[in-house]
Amino acid sequence: MSAITASLSCTSPPHLLIPFAACSAERWLPAMQALPPASTRNLTRLLQGMKPQHADEASAHALSPPHERALARAQGLATDNTADGLIPWAARQAAEQLQRGTAQGWAWITPCHWAMGREHATLSDPAALALTEEESRTLLAAMQPYFETDDITLHYAAPGRWLAEGEVFRSLPTASLDRVLGRNVDAWLPPAANARDLRRLQNEMQMLLYTHPLNDARAARRQLPVNSIWISGTGALPAKFGEALTPTLSQREREQVSVPRSLAEAVFADDWAAYAQAWAALDAGELARLLARQQAGETVRLTLCGERSAQTFETSRPSLRARIKRLFAPLPMLDVLQSL
Repeated sequence: MSAITASLSCTSPPHLLIPFAACSAERWLPAMQALPPASTRNLTRLLQGMKPQHADEASAHALSPPHERALARAQGLATDNTADGLIPWAARQAAEQLQRGTAQGWAWITPCHWAMGREHATLSDPAALALTEEESRTLLAAMQPYFETDDITLHYAAPGRWLAEGEVFRSLPTASLDRVLGRNVDAWLPPAANARDLRRLQNEMQMLLYTHPLNDARAARRQLPVNSIWISGTGALPAKFGEALTPTLSQREREQVSVPRSLAEAVFADDWAAYAQAWAALDAGELARLLARQQAGETVRLTLCGERSAQTFETSRPSLRARIKRLFAPLPMLDVLQSL
């Protein structure tokens, strides 16, 4: 998932949401334990002035990762009861950019490269393809007739992402790209029983791409071929979504959230030196600014996300006794992260 932020005016507390503050990789904990205290000093101080507000826990195999669930709730796009894999990210983008989509099912289509191994395929980061607009539109035009056969219409949105309009996407759960990057794609594909036509369509696109002249040109430039697509962001907008673009939103729904991607990018690259550097930069930058606002008397929010759960904290106004207790027995930052 690319970084998504609310475009509405902020009437609720400033909110920093950090994906992959923790993860399941074997090298994550050693990397965190090796961080000098100065790299997370502001995070520790920020948590001392906060109390837990909302916890969200699910399986590490859930299709929608914790940071996407938390962001969707903050923006009024989902609730705790929203079905897994059906946060309508694509439908929202269609409503905002194409001024349509409030009644249809939508999906994101991402041109991508699957690294083929002996036993399975691994999804590479689509950003590494560095597709140009011309390349992307060429591929979309080649694929459009195949999609239309299945009553799906493709719309260009960006070089690395298209919008797909079709009733099939209304109730089809799909896995976020953030779940699949660097992993075996087989475990994250929609079950054939629920998406037989889409699985067939995906196979057809792989055959089309295998012989497409664009990939010959990319090979000549020593660039990775585009050899598959990924479907995600499926669903349809809530019936009252039109109201979500008006000033009548509730305070929670109008929340504007900052979502840095630096930790996620380091995790996907399996670069733990970069991960440590990203924590230090976050602590010196966005976390320091959030702490300054908290110390100035503002209420602020912080959501820390792992691969299973997300925990949202908010500024609290503790009693003198509670402040003294926190001073001498602060909430262990690493314990908080390990619980995610």
